[in-house]
Amino acid sequence: MTSPLEIISAALRRERDRVGLTLSELAKRAGVAKSTLSQLESGAGNPSVETLWALALALDVPFSRLVEQRAPQIRVVRAGESMLIRSNHSPFAAAMLSSCPNGARRDLHLIEAQPGNARRADGHLAGTVEHLLITSGRLRAGPETAPVELGPGDYASFSGDVPHTYEALEFDTTAVLLMEHV
Repeated sequence: MTSPLEIISAALRRERDRVGLTLSELAKRAGVAKSTLSQLESGAGNPSVETLWALALALDVPFSRLVEQRAPQIRVVRAGESMLIRSNHSPFAAAMLSSCPNGARRDLHLIEAQPGNARRADGHLAGTVEHLLITSGRLRAGPETAPVELGPGDYASFSGDVPHTYEALEFDTTAVLLMEHV
C-alpha cells in the first residue's frame, strides 16, 4: 500500500513537471521554503495543510490531486449492451458511449495493431481519460495493473494519466481511440 507521503511526493513531482516549473520557482510561487518542497518531493517531511494548499494553488490544481491516491478506473461497454436510438427517417442508429465533461479537449486516433509486443504508454497529462472502441480483431488494453480484453464493438474508458498498455490479440486489429484531456 502506498503511504500518504509517497502519494504527495509523486503528485508534487508529476504536477510540477506538468506545468514546467523548477523546484525553486514552485517554492517561490507557493511561499514555502525550497528545502521543504525538496523534502516533500523526496517523500520526507511532515507537510501542513497550509503548505499543501499553497502548493496546490501555485500548481493550479485541486487540493485533492496532491493527497488522494488515484486508482485506475475502467469502464467497459460490450458490443450489443448499449441502447441504440434509431432514426425515423433513415437506416441510422447511434448509441451514446460517453459524454464530454465541460472544458475537456479531445484528440481522435485510429489504431492499427498486430500481435507481438504490447505497446506500453507512460501516463499522459493529469486528468487524461482514454476512450477505446474496437472496430475489428481483439485487443487487451487499459491500465497496466488491470487491462481488459476487448472485441469488435466493445468500448472501454480508463485513466490515461497512469501507465497503460495495448496488445493486439488478433491480426489486423483496429480501434478508434479518443483521448480526453481535462
